Amino acid sequence: MANSEENNSLFPIFILSMIALPLVPYTILKLVRAASKKAKSIHCGCSDCAQSGKYRKSVFKRIGNVLTCGNFTLVLLWVITGFLVYYIKNMSREIQVFEPFNILGLEPGASDSAIKKAYRRLSIQYHPDKNPDPAAHKYFVDSISKAYQALTDPISRENFEKYGHPDGRQGFQMGIALPEFLLNNGGASSGILLIWIVGICILLPLVLAVIYLSRSSKYTGNYVKNDTLAAYYHLMKPSLAPSKVMEVFVRAAEFLEIPVRRSDDEPLHKLFMTVRGELNLDLKNIKKEQAKFWKQHPAPVKAELLIQAHLTRETASLTPDLQRDCKQVLEFSPRLLEELIKMAIIPRNSKGHGWLRPAVGVIELSQCIVQAVPLSARKAAGGSADGTAPFLQLPYFNDDIIKKITRKKVRTFQDFQDMSAQERAELLSEVAGLSPSQVVDVEKVMELIPSLTVEVTCETEGEEGIQEGDVVTVKAWVTLKRTNGLIGALPHAPYYPFHREENFWLLLADPNSNSVWFSHKISFMDEAAAVSAASTAIDERVEVLGASPKEKTAAIREAVEKVKSGSRLAMGKFMAVAEGNYNLTCHVLCDSWIGCEQKSTLKLKILKRTRAGTRGGQLGDAGTPEDGVEEEEEEIEEEEDEDIESEYSDEEDDEPIVNKKGIANGKAGRKKGKQSSSESSGSDEE
Repeated sequence: MANSEENNSLFPIFILSMIALPLVPYTILKLVRAASKKAKSIHCGCSDCAQSGKYRKSVFKRIGNVLTCGNFTLVLLWVITGFLVYYIKNMSREIQVFEPFNILGLEPGASDSAIKKAYRRLSIQYHPDKNPDPAAHKYFVDSISKAYQALTDPISRENFEKYGHPDGRQGFQMGIALPEFLLNNGGASSGILLIWIVGICILLPLVLAVIYLSRSSKYTGNYVKNDTLAAYYHLMKPSLAPSKVMEVFVRAAEFLEIPVRRSDDEPLHKLFMTVRGELNLDLKNIKKEQAKFWKQHPAPVKAELLIQAHLTRETASLTPDLQRDCKQVLEFSPRLLEELIKMAIIPRNSKGHGWLRPAVGVIELSQCIVQAVPLSARKAAGGSADGTAPFLQLPYFNDDIIKKITRKKVRTFQDFQDMSAQERAELLSEVAGLSPSQVVDVEKVMELIPSLTVEVTCETEGEEGIQEGDVVTVKAWVTLKRTNGLIGALPHAPYYPFHREENFWLLLADPNSNSVWFSHKISFMDEAAAVSAASTAIDERVEVLGASPKEKTAAIREAVEKVKSGSRLAMGKFMAVAEGNYNLTCHVLCDSWIGCEQKSTLKLKILKRTRAGTRGGQLGDAGTPEDGVEEEEEEIEEEEDEDIESEYSDEEDDEPIVNKKGIANGKAGRKKGKQSSSESSGSDEE
């Protein structure tokens, strides 16, 4: 074992290493997150957002955001690290390798006369008889005398010149990087080593693993409780109307942690009378419905009432305790709504399809929560599927202003968007009576509302057509444009108390069967991540198609240019279903803005299976298959059902979305096709 002095000197280095290993990468990660968060704070800058205080931070708020427990611990660790570096640097000057020639101020290989001369010179300077300083006496005894003895003794000098040490060849030494007071325990260093090995290498990782597993077993990767996912999975129904999504949403286990106080009973009953018209109650039998409502578990009831208070913008009338609870409910909402969407589009049948109707309802609920718009405002009216809800997300707009502008041939929000900025300013100032500053605020928000376009293609890679059982590749380019030229920005949401990034959901669905064939979440905030994802997807696709390196580079370069110009790529696969013609609808919905949805129709023709064996096998006798994807070149047939729209005005019980006539016709057509397949296998199905 090495001596205790060497062990004691290694202990600060050991502590410095253990602190610096996690501290340096964590600090870099925290700085990168802070920089990206600052870069993402792009908002409309209207008066409502400025007055909300969400983007304008006071001095005390800035200090409070900096002086957190995590930041204080981080700074403290860096102070300790700096102190250790300074201590080790000074300690390295004191602990040096024994070099006799350097101590005597000679060059290696000096003669005996030079050594004696140097010793006499240093003796005059450091000898105790000449220099009474205790430090000089110590240096003379520990360094000068030992160096002279090592060089004057022939054997010691030969060993030093040959092996680098006066005592000759030295063996390998091992030590424990522990302080000296822990090792000076009567030769019990082996016991101390055992305790350190057991404590640091076994017990500490075991305790950390137990704590991590006990917490992670309750939550998913999105910090949502597993109990919440189980409840959402079982409560989600294919016929769940948008008006009843709220009843499923408030069943989250996170809301059970919000305290239910006795002092909240009276304020909650007053709030119930205020938002009673927004609840899914039968007004014809209101007493019975009211009693039934209050008999539910108090936590979901409180959560639903607080959400309704936010939607109706009545949070200012709540007590301070209820305002804090409402803020906590809204803080949970983005994660819970995202998981609720996933529970709607998760594969539920053998075909791997999810449900369209509840997915659209959850996204519409997310829009209302972000914009603080009542669900009843989405009732279709005046030719608009979203009712007056899109207007209510604009600053200073209310029912009276909406009624005034709709009398001037502005029936829908799309009509209002299609107007020029000057026409809108004249309408708002002359008809609505808004001041010039208020008109400017409205125009700022209008410039921030995104406009979406989508291009979707479906094909079987390496084949000319799509046949039942094929793996179909979906490729969709979603392009976002704003009047102000921005791509990634935060939505206008002055009533939502937290920063909220806008996300978009692409749903390729069959509205007739209420099934989602393909889904993808899209974000326009992180351009670097979008470039990386698009490059990887295009690279894998062209590699499968056997493209040359030059073609691969050109395809990736084209994809990167599209991403930088404001487009995002969504790619995926799904299994082709039974033979037939399918009129699919591609929905692109935003979870933050109301009225900016984009729909496009995609006609998909799936042929009867004729390929033998695995992919790329020989074609059967059915002839050459036609292209599986047809562009939208003709009008939608009369027997097609209408696309799913908002249904908040529907107070009837939920019914499954089933096109009985279409299913019957489909079965009859398939039966007839089987009977005549041998006679007309090469003909096209109409």
